Amino acid sequence: MSSGSYTLFREEQRFNQLWIWILVLLPAAIAWYSVIEQLVFKRPFGSNPASDNGVLLIWIFVGVLFPLFMASLRLITEVRSDGLYVRFYPLHRSWRRFSFDSIRSYDILTYRPIRDYGGWGIRYGLKGTAYNVSGNRGVLIGFMDGGKLMVGSQKPEELGAAISSGLRVK
Repeated sequence: MSSGSYTLFREEQRFNQLWIWILVLLPAAIAWYSVIEQLVFKRPFGSNPASDNGVLLIWIFVGVLFPLFMASLRLITEVRSDGLYVRFYPLHRSWRRFSFDSIRSYDILTYRPIRDYGGWGIRYGLKGTAYNVSGNRGVLIGFMDGGKLMVGSQKPEELGAAISSGLRVK
């Protein structure tokens, strides 16, 4: 953040949908069960068991690393005095900055994540780019170059008000 910059709005969101966590934790539970069965109790897991090293690798990736990765994912949105900042941690190593000079318009709206953008996460579609982790509300930003960005938010009115305030100050 530059020395003269201050934060007007900040929101941090995580994937908290039950169905996503079922999709993450069910395979993780199976990986944990298989490693306990095969490596602790020495009973081959399944009708065509993997080697002990294979079971260990599956457990490390599916049972440990993937759930930790999913738990670490978060969308951080900030409106600062010099622009809109978005970071999808840990996928983005640094902030994505959108200066107020590049923003033509914004709309607070309800959208259809799957139909409009193909789901949640970082999405690229016919309607533009989307950063979202849950819900169906957000702020659609139109840029001077014709590009569009949907920023999903649990507080879209506050996000819109902060963008409006930043646009007035620019």
